[in-house]
Amino acid sequence: MKQVFSYLLASAFTLAILWQCSPIEEPVKSGAVVLEFSTDTLRFDTVFTALGSATRSIKVYNRYKERIRIAKVSIAGEMGGKFRMNVDGIPSNEVENVEIAPNDSLYVFCEVTVDPNQPLSESPFVIESSIRFETNEGEQEVLLEAWGQNANYIPSRFGKGTLNLLSGDVTWDDPKPYVIYGWLFVDNGTLTIPAGARIYIHGGLVRNSELGVYNDGRLWILDNGRLKIEGTAENPVIIEGDRLEEAFDDERGQWVGIYIGQNSKNNTITHTTIRNSFFGVYVDSAATLTASHTQFYNTSSTALVGEHASIDLQNCLIYNNGGNSVQVVHGGDYNFDHCTVASYGVDAAALALSNFICYVPANLGCELGGVYRLNANFRNSIFFGSKDNEIILSDFIQEGRSGFNYNFENCIVRIDEDLLEDYPDFYDFCINCPRELDRDTPLFVDVNDDDYRLDSLSIAIGAGIPLEGIDLDLEGNSRDPNTPDIGCYERVE
Repeated sequence: MKQVFSYLLASAFTLAILWQCSPIEEPVKSGAVVLEFSTDTLRFDTVFTALGSATRSIKVYNRYKERIRIAKVSIAGEMGGKFRMNVDGIPSNEVENVEIAPNDSLYVFCEVTVDPNQPLSESPFVIESSIRFETNEGEQEVLLEAWGQNANYIPSRFGKGTLNLLSGDVTWDDPKPYVIYGWLFVDNGTLTIPAGARIYIHGGLVRNSELGVYNDGRLWILDNGRLKIEGTAENPVIIEGDRLEEAFDDERGQWVGIYIGQNSKNNTITHTTIRNSFFGVYVDSAATLTASHTQFYNTSSTALVGEHASIDLQNCLIYNNGGNSVQVVHGGDYNFDHCTVASYGVDAAALALSNFICYVPANLGCELGGVYRLNANFRNSIFFGSKDNEIILSDFIQEGRSGFNYNFENCIVRIDEDLLEDYPDFYDFCINCPRELDRDTPLFVDVNDDDYRLDSLSIAIGAGIPLEGIDLDLEGNSRDPNTPDIGCYERVE
């Protein structure tokens, strides 16, 4: 009996020890779970020059006193197949039922393989995806970003949405393309873009603690900065979004635009194409811009905005814009010679002129922000489109020509009777502008194909006046020295 008791006592003692040494399985937290990460974006900043791979990692934290269970960790996005993942030792791009102990963490490793020699449809400049974490009541993501092509990426991997100061003069003369990744601010010097350069701007929605959610991807010239784009007829400069696949060829709003800030002087653009942005170029108060042989098109909003600015355009083509093609607010000084501005298929005008600015959106009324006189002169230019009226005139000062001065000379403009009721003297300041336009006679070759060269029957042929210094058209064709054509194109038989 004593032996049995001793055996039972020893067994009980052993079980007690085993019980004390066995781990206690904490309960799994119920309800909403919010994960914390060591970073919100995993960036692979290696610029690949050949087929290669790079690996990065993040830590996922459980800040709770209970275990948490992540239902699924997966790689999402159109380019997700470029990345490979390992979650706490499990190699897979989709891992289920991942648990993290209380106040503990786990590692997620991610690898990308890039072949920069693949076409951009397979390996674009910026490869984006995300790691998606699905918990019991929600989802969270960590972004994945990698460079897919051998290019000049500006700013650096830490520069997205932040200030990048260019001190002194900088010339982008590297034969590789330049990719502006986020915002680029130019100050205290001149950014020169030489002939033949290709500038691709990566834009998209991002979140910032100060600005909230906004669309990045813009070139911003500050007060003491200057932009010089020096394209030629043989080697023009192209500025567009970085998605060059065929499906994105005509996709508007891929990036924000070029913003020329207040007081920035002597900005010049020649032989350049600016396209597929939200707006083309915005010239702010007291800033100046001269552009020639340049195309602004395929914008979600206005192609060219002048706010209390000074803009001179020669031989420029503006078309296919979601808003008013050219928008002038708060007055300023503007001179357009031999330009074609076409607005088809949208409820917006080719040209809108005003001498005031509102600080409240139009649909909520106008809280007047200021007034300033307008001087606008247009010669040998076309303002046309699918609406009956392609010109908007808004005079707030109403003190005669000194406050709202516009002049059209040998221009083709589409206006309706309503405009003439408000501005009965319009044709007094539209010299040699045809009043009766035959809608059955084509003006351009084919607006449906965005071909704004002059049709053989166009009334613009030979209807211009000679302008000193403008001997060539947009394409480099010689203009008639006595009776040049109206618009940016000279008709070539």
